Amino acid sequence: MSSTRPAPAPALRVVVADDAALFREGLSRLLAEAGFAVTAAVGDAGALLAHVAADPPDVALVDIRMPPTHTTEGLEAARTLRARHPGTGVLVLSAHVETGYALQLIENGATGAGYLLKERVADVTELSDAVRRVAAGGLVVDPGVVATLVGRRRVHSPLDALSEREREVLAVMAEGRSNQAIGERLFLSPKTVEAYVRSVFTKLGLHQGVDDNRRVLAVLAFLRR
Repeated sequence: MSSTRPAPAPALRVVVADDAALFREGLSRLLAEAGFAVTAAVGDAGALLAHVAADPPDVALVDIRMPPTHTTEGLEAARTLRARHPGTGVLVLSAHVETGYALQLIENGATGAGYLLKERVADVTELSDAVRRVAAGGLVVDPGVVATLVGRRRVHSPLDALSEREREVLAVMAEGRSNQAIGERLFLSPKTVEAYVRSVFTKLGLHQGVDDNRRVLAVLAFLRR
């Protein structure tokens, strides 16, 4: 009696947009080796928008600065993609921590969006995880952005009421991580994580969201004040 195995899930389809040819090709190769299907690798925002319109991928990885002015073309393209193709996740890559741009992207697209520093690309596991989370409709915020927001100096900061452990939980939460992921990162049990999360939201006067994305948006809105 023969048994049939379920067909493997199709590879996530991704587009890479970066004007630096070496980085673009290197990133494409890393993604392909990690099991993703790279459907295109383009060098400017116009080519990105045209390709996505013709053949929408699951996720577009977009450099924040592209021709012709190398300012915010990538960010503008990401916003356009979010508006025209809500089924395509957008992961913006940046060479530097730019909290304002990161928050604009996340707030303009409450699902399937992310902001990652290019230095994270060297960690294939972290990169793959970010792409998959964005494809699944999650939010991804680079730890460097979160650290900058959490560490920002305020005259009277409500964060002062948090214990060191609660700050750690808050920081991982703001990256877009679930309670399970927080526990794995900080070596905490699920019940302990839940207790810390409740305490953080109570001390900060935030209402805990019904899902991970709403929770992240609430935390980021608080941190940017």
